[in-house]
Amino acid sequence: MSPLNRRELLQRAACMAAATAVAWRESNAAEVREKSARMDGQPGRLETRDTTARGQRPVPKLRDSGAPLPKTVAGIRLPDTKLAESAVELATASYPPHLLNHALRTFVFGALAGRAQKLQFDDEPLYIACLLHDLGLTPKYEGDLPFEIQGAEAALTFLKEHGVTGEKADMVWDGIAMHASIIGAYKRPEIMLVGHGAGADVLGPDPEDIPAEKVAEVVAAFPRLKFKEQFVKSCAGVITRHPGGATRSFMRDIGERYVPNFKPRNFCDLMEKAPFDE
Repeated sequence: MSPLNRRELLQRAACMAAATAVAWRESNAAEVREKSARMDGQPGRLETRDTTARGQRPVPKLRDSGAPLPKTVAGIRLPDTKLAESAVELATASYPPHLLNHALRTFVFGALAGRAQKLQFDDEPLYIACLLHDLGLTPKYEGDLPFEIQGAEAALTFLKEHGVTGEKADMVWDGIAMHASIIGAYKRPEIMLVGHGAGADVLGPDPEDIPAEKVAEVVAAFPRLKFKEQFVKSCAGVITRHPGGATRSFMRDIGERYVPNFKPRNFCDLMEKAPFDE
């Protein structure tokens, strides 16, 4: 990645962290709650069906088509460890369809970027962090802390329940907690690539890392399901119910009040310009 593109990525990450709170102020609370509720049987949802022989782990399947979760997408292998499959089950039970597919695309985009940059990383904690990075936007796990912290804490509880502690748990927590922060871009690959993958899916990938044909493969595997509209509504719903969690940098607050002509870029504007139709 060129220095210029890296700076642009970091600026985008900072904008994502700062500006979600402005999302769709006109959305009324009742509508947002309805839209953010989990819906069974919607396109893109995953479910686990025990179609294997007795004693084998069940195979995650796409609910709309009955097709199994792909083993590879755009040349990236999806981890199939027992822990990874348990994370898929948690994501499936927690997310509406657009967030589930976003989580899966986040992993593939992050892994593609890591490969392009010749980074060495453990794909299991990266996969789990990507799968669970938006738990804080769901009815069960949202709360008064920033959504990325709510999600990190929920993921940590999940890991402890599965006997995972130490370095791997720390990587997952940090990857989720820092995915919307510029800080994450300076951490180890398993952490940094969560934010990189999420940013690529929300605002568009760096073509030097992820060419257009790879983007098309990822979107074909995990459709966007009107993601631009639905993601902002999900965020707006959480903000409506937990406004204290929609924090912003104090530097932005000072700039808006005391610096003439200070006009920071708005996340919503960047998302609308992302190179995706939906």
